[in-house]
Amino acid sequence: MKKIAYVGALTILFSACETNEKKSPEMAVTYPETKKVDTVDTYFGTEVPDPYRWLEDDRSAETEAWVKAENKATFGYLDKIPFKDEIKQKLEKIWNYEKIGAPFKEGDYTYFYKNDGLQNQYVIYRYKTGEDPSTAEVFLDPNTFAEDGTVSLGGLSFSDNGKLAAYSISEGGSDWRKVLVMDAETKEITEDTLVDIKFSGISWRENDGFYYSSYDKPDGSELSAKTDQHKVYYHKLNTAQKEDKLIFGGTPEQKHRYIGAGTTEDNKYLILSASNATSGNKLYIKDLSKPNADFVAIVDTEETNTSVIENVGSKLYIVTDKDAPNRKIVTVDAANPTPENWEDFIPETENVLSPSTGGGYFFAEYMVDAVSQVKQYDYEGKLVREVELPGIGSAGGFGAKKEDKELYYSFTNYTTPGSIYKYDIKSGASELFRKPAINFDPENYESKQVFYTSKDGTKVPMIITFKKGLELNGKNPTILYGYGGFNISLTPSFSITNAIWMEMGGVYAVPNLRGGGEYGKEWHDAGTKMQKQNVFDDFIAAAEYLISENYTSSDYLAVRGGSNGGLLVGATMTQRPDLMKVALPAVGVMDMLRYHTFTAGAGWAYDYGTSEDSKEMFEYIKGYSPVHNVKAGTEYPATLVTTGDHDDRVVPAHSFKFAAELQEKQAGDAPVLIRIETDAGHGAGTPVSKQIEQTADIFAFTLYNMGFDVLPEKTKSEIKG
Repeated sequence: MKKIAYVGALTILFSACETNEKKSPEMAVTYPETKKVDTVDTYFGTEVPDPYRWLEDDRSAETEAWVKAENKATFGYLDKIPFKDEIKQKLEKIWNYEKIGAPFKEGDYTYFYKNDGLQNQYVIYRYKTGEDPSTAEVFLDPNTFAEDGTVSLGGLSFSDNGKLAAYSISEGGSDWRKVLVMDAETKEITEDTLVDIKFSGISWRENDGFYYSSYDKPDGSELSAKTDQHKVYYHKLNTAQKEDKLIFGGTPEQKHRYIGAGTTEDNKYLILSASNATSGNKLYIKDLSKPNADFVAIVDTEETNTSVIENVGSKLYIVTDKDAPNRKIVTVDAANPTPENWEDFIPETENVLSPSTGGGYFFAEYMVDAVSQVKQYDYEGKLVREVELPGIGSAGGFGAKKEDKELYYSFTNYTTPGSIYKYDIKSGASELFRKPAINFDPENYESKQVFYTSKDGTKVPMIITFKKGLELNGKNPTILYGYGGFNISLTPSFSITNAIWMEMGGVYAVPNLRGGGEYGKEWHDAGTKMQKQNVFDDFIAAAEYLISENYTSSDYLAVRGGSNGGLLVGATMTQRPDLMKVALPAVGVMDMLRYHTFTAGAGWAYDYGTSEDSKEMFEYIKGYSPVHNVKAGTEYPATLVTTGDHDDRVVPAHSFKFAAELQEKQAGDAPVLIRIETDAGHGAGTPVSKQIEQTADIFAFTLYNMGFDVLPEKTKSEIKG
């Protein structure tokens, strides 16, 4: 299959003092006054006040003024932390190394992504295939899109012959994209820019045009207004966008929130996935060799997750979790593609399957307790070999075109910077292709996987990473990071920011909570709807494990997560404010009663349910919704809420309202601040400069509120001295 983008869900040791010190008076924060309104909603006879409803209007002058006032208070506090600039310098130093992605071939050229070190965006280079890579030239430089790096590359797709390229751009981090078409040889833009495209891949039909998806532009704010009818269009080259042909969607029978379409590698079929939630999809196929062919349903319900991964003529290879929670591959003829005709090709196993294709083979990647195992199969379903990986961690990228003789895959874990390996598809031989020259020595660190017991007795895995020689004295600053939703799996991967945290003596712990995909559909479902509390219980139990084993204590524990993970942090800190010293919720879903009224939020109902479903569901959701569970008179941990003013995935109003509730009701001395990045969205495409600044702020806030006046590594050396 050609690459199709489908919509996803929607990433120091101890103080010299025995106890955390009170901060000096100059660090006291005066919060901006946030007005309250009399808005009240009624759910199944229960009245629920929404005093900060006005903050949902992202276009109002009042909201803009509030954002500026909050940022003034936040940065006024952060800029006084004595070691913040030192952390920023550490980040810039370690970040400043050359990063190069795996090469890929299009037409006569081999392309690759590269960042020289501190460039805000990766640059795409190319060289003539077969020639010396040192002759590579710049093909596309997203750093030229905007001086401050806030316009980023969203996606890049080449026509079948490689002579044309279409790429999407995001402005200010928005999910709304523009698409430009260029002559790949001359690098000249060839036609007018396509606009108002959202949640879309770009899938070429030979060399004549491409398919894309979007919504009608909503009434009201494009950053927060509801979008719930996705449509697929075909753009024929050198025609106006207004002439693009509607392929699917736009009728009551075809109304879906998310639709993605793409052609098979041989251009014989158009495959279309349609869904109303982030889990479960209908699947259709259209024979492009027949001019007036209709779409034929392969699966006509949304109870399972199903996709076409490959075809040989009319023989389809389909990945599905129908009757197989851990997924399997089946085959069927396109003439009669419905489930009763499916035959198992690679059967389900006890581990979750994520397959790909390349060079005439299937590569079945399995998650075994959240780490990778890869097996190679031929087109008859015969096991060729288990791919020998460089170690225990996460491998990815086992994909290539059918005629390719080699492919490139990546390997990483929490202590191993991502490296690229070249794989000979026929022989199975791997060789190191590119290893980053980063100033980080993996030999100084260790990761260990543990299994702890959650509240209901469920065993949950967690990987804990730290500098060798760590003393288990309960005083190690620790970040507990989680997600727990949308079938997303947290597998081991290296992070520059986490490297700095561990270099300073910090512990980094990642549990694989229910709601994720690490153990298949059953593990995912166990953290959804009326079982969502399992996710929070798993996270709380992870914190209690770290404390009981003396990795840290409540005085030195920070909890962190973004998006659905922001909800996780918000729910955990309101349920157990005593458990942690610092809370770091990023771009979180905080108003669970209204999340489905913004942008594409209604599509998250598979995981959450909605407040309108039933009285029982409303009461359950309200019971953990962070905005609705901030209690007056409670001492909450030091909290730094982070969001972006252009986040149209999880609108910033979630974070605005949560911060306002915390600031009004905080009974303790710990600061509760909100850091609002301007010209930034949900995270993708954020310039490196902004990433470094935000990370320095977060780490400085965390350590300062754990009682550190100098960086912990210095504290440690002073104590030893």
